[in-house]
Amino acid sequence: MNLKARLHLYEADNPRHKHWIHRFLGIYWLMIALHFAAQLGAFLFVPAYDIGAREFYLYILLFPHMLMSICTGIAYAICRFRPRLSFHALSVCGTIISTGIIHLNGDIRIISAAMLLPVIASAIFFRLDVTWFTAGLQAVALLLLYGTDSWFRQFLNPFDLIAIPLFLLVGTLVTVVIIQNGRGIVENLELTTLDKQELMVENVLITAKAKTDALTGLYNHMSFHEFYDRAIDFGSQGHLFHLALLDIDHFKAVNDKFGHRTGDLVLARVAQVIREAIEPTDIAARYGGEEFAILLFEKSFERAYALMESIRERLAELQHEELQRKAVTISIGLRSFSRFDTKETMFEAADNLLYQAKRAGRNRTMAAVSAKGSG
Repeated sequence: MNLKARLHLYEADNPRHKHWIHRFLGIYWLMIALHFAAQLGAFLFVPAYDIGAREFYLYILLFPHMLMSICTGIAYAICRFRPRLSFHALSVCGTIISTGIIHLNGDIRIISAAMLLPVIASAIFFRLDVTWFTAGLQAVALLLLYGTDSWFRQFLNPFDLIAIPLFLLVGTLVTVVIIQNGRGIVENLELTTLDKQELMVENVLITAKAKTDALTGLYNHMSFHEFYDRAIDFGSQGHLFHLALLDIDHFKAVNDKFGHRTGDLVLARVAQVIREAIEPTDIAARYGGEEFAILLFEKSFERAYALMESIRERLAELQHEELQRKAVTISIGLRSFSRFDTKETMFEAADNLLYQAKRAGRNRTMAAVSAKGSG
């Protein structure tokens, strides 16, 4: 959905709309309260009224403010229970309040500016049609007020008849410009955000490609050493981890007899078995050629050994159609970290164990703790 469509879609749970609608309804309540206080204060302390107390309290204070309050309450209910009609409710409510205030203060020439408040309020919807609708509503209210309210009409001169509509028109045009500018900013922000998101995705993909082996989907040689450095730091802090080196037995013969394409398929399947067997905390990498390296964390030596054996046994049972339904086997060297180990000594120890497994007949796991193996 593009920006224009989203701006015309009003959702009941849109937090932006709900927030600003309630803010403007709060302003309407404040206007009613302030106007009520101003009228009462003027009557009590300023000798400006030539009507009796009963007429003032009923027709100046009570009835008009009650009507404005009821309209605001109805608008609040509509905005809450019929959110798609919120802009209508806000516009009509603002028009009634501004018209009531103008009617009660017709002798104040600048009071007609109150009609701009609903127009300004319409800007929160970011829709030009709402603003023009509200401006039209104000124009109709002004005409009705002029035609039916002799009190208001007697304080207008010919200049006012031209100035007030122009003032309302200019205020509406300013609001329209603000909306257009705001929509341009939102559109540019949206495009910028989309560009940043695309760039982030591209960076993630590039980073993933740089860290993984394209054939097997496991981490590559360079990435393994990055994780291995961190693992050594992890071990130096007193935590146990294990390093396993795995090598496919007689893999050169597979390539020579069945071709490198078949060899690639075998490598990919071996990697899949490894990936499915290890736990989320473990790191598996294609170290080079037919050799794989696994860093095992948060488990005992016995559990790490059992995990390597499960991988070896699973591969020994896995038949490959491309190899005339024969399986490939792997030899494994497993070494646990000790506080005397460095990065080089631990890797060398695991590599020696791997070659011990090869010399002992292949298809077995040789471990540092004891020369465990299975054939």
